[in-house]
Order: sequence, then C-alpha cells, then structure tokens
Amino acid sequence: MKVDTNDILNSILESLDHVDYIKPEEIPNIELYMDQVTTFMDNHFSSTKRYSDDKILTKTMINNYTKNNLLPPSVRKKYSKEHVLLLILIYYFKNILSIKDIETVLKPLREKYFTENGSIDLSDLYREVCEMEKARIEPMKSSVREAYEKSQSAFSDLPEGDERDELKLFAFVCSLSFDVYLKKMMIEKIIDGLSSKKDRTEK
Repeated sequence: MKVDTNDILNSILESLDHVDYIKPEEIPNIELYMDQVTTFMDNHFSSTKRYSDDKILTKTMINNYTKNNLLPPSVRKKYSKEHVLLLILIYYFKNILSIKDIETVLKPLREKYFTENGSIDLSDLYREVCEMEKARIEPMKSSVREAYEKSQSAFSDLPEGDERDELKLFAFVCSLSFDVYLKKMMIEKIIDGLSSKKDRTEK
C-alpha cells in the first residue's frame, strides 16, 4: 500500500493551525468541585485526545498531583481558578516530564503566584507564556516542512516505490523524534540545575 507522506504532512500542518490554549477568562471565577473540574478539562481538551477513551483528567489524577506536591490542596473540597490553571500546565507537561520534574518546574508558581500576594497574577503569567508559545507555531511549521523535505531525499539509492516511501516516512518520524529528544534533554538539564540550586540553598 502506498504511503502518502504528503497527506500526512498536510494533516500535521493543519492540526498546528488549530492549536490554541484555554483563555483565563474561559475558566469560571467561582470555585469548583472536583467533578466540575474534570468536566471542564474534558470539555476543553477533548480535541487533543488521540483515542476516544483517553482520560484528560480524573479524580485519581488530581489526588495524585496534590499528594506529589504539584497542586495545592483544595479548600473545603473546592478548586479555584488558580488550581485549574496549574492543572492545565500539568496536562501539557506530563506528556514529556516526570512527576518529580513537574513538581520542580511548578514550585515557583505554587509558592509565589498561586495566591493574590504574588508580584504578578497567575492568570497573567499563564497568558503571557501561552501567547509566547502560540507565536512559535509558524516557526515550528517551517521546521516540520524542512524535516519533511529532507526525509523525501533519504534512501536515494533505492528505487521509487512503496519500500522507499515507507523508509522516507520512517526518516521523517526519526527527525521529529530527535528534535523532541534533544529538547527534552535540555529541559531536564535546566530542571537538574534548579534542583541542585535548591539543594545548595537548603544546606
């Protein structure tokens, strides 16, 4: 069966065009019970599911995040807008980082900006980061196109046909994967630096 890598590329680029983030004003300003939080997350992230039975957020996940110090405890079994903002960030991070690493990354947000006493509102902090990331979509599309074009010239010693098409697709996947691998390695080095700084401070 012929693999249409061009269709795959177009599908990827089209999906990037639809990437957006939950605006702070879309989050209720009232405190929510756990069921309401999971429903809110399910409604807003349903389009990101790979499979229909994937779970965006469950009660068990929320309890584990609290237990592992990623999320401050609820207040009288209710969760604030700030809780939801952190849960959104956790949802993005958990795809590439360990629970311990997420705890390290979110520590300043929990300790300095979760309450109204911070120098910047958590909603404003979240919005600025998300807008910065959204601005990177066009450069990312260019990077994906470049990786695709290079993969199309791979295995040039093979004749055109299904076998070469499959290997060109494999090369494309490898190129994208290597990019993720390198970025994950850089993130972990930054987190390790934060952890060692914390250890020195505590000593």
